[in-house]
Amino acid sequence: MNNGKMMKTPTPSIDSVKVAVRVRPFSQVTFSMLEIYNEQVRDLLSRTKKPGGLKVREDQQLGFYVEGLKTVPCESYAQIERLMEQGTKIRTTASTNMNVSSSRSHMVITIHFKQLQEGTSYTSLIQVCLCLVTDLCTINKTEPSPATASPPTPPTCCLNTSLLPEQPAYSLAEHGLGPRADQLTWAHLLAQAQKEWQQHYVAVAQERQMVKTFPHLLNVNEDPQLTGVLKYFIQAGSCDAGQAASNTITLQGLGISDKHASFTNLDGKVSVTPHSKCKVVVNGVPITTRTRLQHLDRLILGSNSAYLYIGFPAERGGEDLSRFDYDFFQLERAAAEGVSVDKLGAGNSGDGKADPSVLAVFQDYVKLMPLVAEANQMSEELKKELKMELKVKNLASSDSRGNDLQKEVMVKVTNQRTHEVWMWSKAKFINRKFLMEELYQHFLDGEDKRVAQEDDPFWDPAEVVHLGSAHIWLQTLAYCMKLEEQVAFLNCDGLEEAVLHIHMTPCSPAGQACGEEDVVTDPWELLGKRMDFQIHIVRCLGARWLKEDAERGIQMGYRIYDLPHTLYTKPVWKVVNPQIEESVQFTSLNASQDFLNYLQTNALIVDLWGLQEGCTELSCSRLDLKVTGEGHIMVDTKKISTVMDIGQTTSTQTSELYLKLLKLEQETELLRNINRALREENVFLRESLEKTGSSQQGERPPESSQLPAAREMHQKCPRQASYDGEFARALKVFYQSMNVARGQFLKLRHYKPPEDNQMLRPFVHQQSQMLRDFGDLLESSLWKLKNDVALIVKKKRECLLHSE
Repeated sequence: MNNGKMMKTPTPSIDSVKVAVRVRPFSQVTFSMLEIYNEQVRDLLSRTKKPGGLKVREDQQLGFYVEGLKTVPCESYAQIERLMEQGTKIRTTASTNMNVSSSRSHMVITIHFKQLQEGTSYTSLIQVCLCLVTDLCTINKTEPSPATASPPTPPTCCLNTSLLPEQPAYSLAEHGLGPRADQLTWAHLLAQAQKEWQQHYVAVAQERQMVKTFPHLLNVNEDPQLTGVLKYFIQAGSCDAGQAASNTITLQGLGISDKHASFTNLDGKVSVTPHSKCKVVVNGVPITTRTRLQHLDRLILGSNSAYLYIGFPAERGGEDLSRFDYDFFQLERAAAEGVSVDKLGAGNSGDGKADPSVLAVFQDYVKLMPLVAEANQMSEELKKELKMELKVKNLASSDSRGNDLQKEVMVKVTNQRTHEVWMWSKAKFINRKFLMEELYQHFLDGEDKRVAQEDDPFWDPAEVVHLGSAHIWLQTLAYCMKLEEQVAFLNCDGLEEAVLHIHMTPCSPAGQACGEEDVVTDPWELLGKRMDFQIHIVRCLGARWLKEDAERGIQMGYRIYDLPHTLYTKPVWKVVNPQIEESVQFTSLNASQDFLNYLQTNALIVDLWGLQEGCTELSCSRLDLKVTGEGHIMVDTKKISTVMDIGQTTSTQTSELYLKLLKLEQETELLRNINRALREENVFLRESLEKTGSSQQGERPPESSQLPAAREMHQKCPRQASYDGEFARALKVFYQSMNVARGQFLKLRHYKPPEDNQMLRPFVHQQSQMLRDFGDLLESSLWKLKNDVALIVKKKRECLLHSE
């Protein structure tokens, strides 16, 4: 790949022929041209297509040869060049029919030079065979490796000069080598060739004149050497275009119907009208009604037959037509469908340039778009009932710390009859498409090519399908607070696939839920202590996967911290809103700093998997999991030498909203520090009061004492013991609102604008409202926390002053 474009092998030129053969003029020259694709040989000088292609034979004297290959005698280099152009035109027509480029086939040009000379004692035969082989491609049919291109083979020249002893002319004639017999045969062949050349000259002259006069279509091919070879003229009046020979414009290509579209040339204006539901795309946008064409408009007919419209002579200027190449068409089509670098997760690397990994995914997406269209058309014509569509794996997914995951282009394959779904990698799809083309070629040739199911490129065994992921932030566990939440499963498009109902509950080793009195105001209070908590998956709500087909099922899976395996819920089949009710208790025997950091900065990712009939359900072995004496799964079992950098979680976030959220969390940390200082002050004062009470008890007998000073203090300020509980409840409310804010923030990040421009204004309005709501939620949450803390601190100080 070079700047997103495939390197092309140049077409052999007449100059390469002249350079390769620097010998004396030859009396007889013959030319042949063939192409090899999908193990079939096609004669590029014959418009008659033989089903299955030409056969390669072997002869004891001649060696290997192509049976029935047309050879044309030539008198000059100019005629050789015209034959090359003629063969290229036939090659273009054939490749358009199957959307085959030179990167997936190779072409062989063979030129035989022969001269026979008679001497006094010998007859010499001088033969030169020049073979030009281009566009070699090796196809590997072993999954999952893609097909790969090998370097082109350079022109080769084989010079064969043999000396034959002098013998009678009739003996040479029997072998076709006699001067007279050879010249008679050569003269006859040359006369036929000259007649064909004359017809070709007339056709070329006529075409050149029509190019100057009429608007027309130029073909655009993935292979630049095949671009602009075909021209379809739109003369005055109306004309039909399609596969049928009865049309004025006969088009080839996947998805081209017998009568595909009509072109009208009236009053200096040209328009195109699709027939019925035939696919016609103008400048990247599908059309269904009559559309006027402008000079240099781009048309795609059927699945991927691309044409550049050249207007009337008065409309033309000195435009550079080379910029309207195959990539231009595909990029324009992608943009019209809403696919861009930005939509695929643009970000930049800090120097203003787009992320290279995102660019690579975008290039893959654009490259695969026409291939998917072709595969869908073959599926339709072969009645395979498969629908293929491009998806970007991890498009809207992030890791447990909110950082975007590495993206990858996938192909979602759906059997429209059985509703089975598969996800194919890029490499697997490309390999399958080669096999589809081979099967489709047999179909075009009229062959009834039956294949076993396991060899059918349109079939795969049933598999489990990843539907989406839900993020549940673990911060509440760091404060020993219970979390009950409903979180959306977001699919690869960032849309809601289902809703997860989940509980996360701190508990005792026996499994008893912790109360408000167990809430801590500082996670570091838990350092080195035992922590137990339960993850309880309650149910899955509104799964589209289950609504689409009642026979399907689901499973969920998740991992937490250093757990070596993913834990899966039991499979549930044929229930739209399945009740899961699975609870697992986890234990950290000695909570480490890393684990406490993890709880404060990471999310639990729960993956939703779709089950379909015949697939293998997901499971994992718990034999190698460490468990406590009570049978709870142990986490935080590894000692990590480096401390996780909390600030690193936000270093890659450039969103203004996310920075705002970070600022709020920093202010919250400040409030925690204030509260910690107040608690230390409270402990100090309490100890002072206890010492004062002890000294007073030393001055009077215990029996005569009314109440200890500490108890008197407690009576004067009876709410002092509950202040910590109030602060814990305030923190709990704040963190619950923060979890809601995080969820809204993730939705905002992956909320995509509509493809319809008319819906853009409502989208902007809705987006603005969501941003305002998000900001209001953050501000109100922080204000409430500040207000609650200030009130608690005020009451504490009043109580302490009163006690003094």
